Amino acid sequence: MLSDKLKKYLDDNRIRYEVISHGEAYTAQEVAQAMHVKGQMLVKVVVINSDKGHMMLALPADRRVDISALRADLGLRLAALTSEQEMKKLFPDCDTGAMPPFGNLYDMPVYVDRSLTSDPEIYFQAGSHYEAVRMSYADFERLVKPRVLEASRKAA
Repeated sequence: MLSDKLKKYLDDNRIRYEVISHGEAYTAQEVAQAMHVKGQMLVKVVVINSDKGHMMLALPADRRVDISALRADLGLRLAALTSEQEMKKLFPDCDTGAMPPFGNLYDMPVYVDRSLTSDPEIYFQAGSHYEAVRMSYADFERLVKPRVLEASRKAA
């Protein structure tokens, strides 16, 4: 089910979006396959625990986070992937691993990998392993105001 917090935020801001139901899928690549979209258009959300607190990184499903590049770009001493247990606490209204790329709704900064910014539309999980949202990247950028950086590499 679409996160109530996200639905209210999108509706309150009069954003055009489409909720797309799909078969049960847990990884970003599985979601992309279930929806028949390219991995480069589906947003994978990675939460980083750093010496500056939690931060959200949004990158295409067909890429992997480059922790070294992230550390260098943001001047971090420590940066590591957040554990599943911690994610349950940070996103209580979402299935674990299915949080939307709206860190601003959870009091955390959002960073977007530059490779996501070139497509006019993005798809992302919206709180469950059964639904995703399609919306324009421009609307996402306007609402979230993410910092754009290069912190990913092609997945092997």
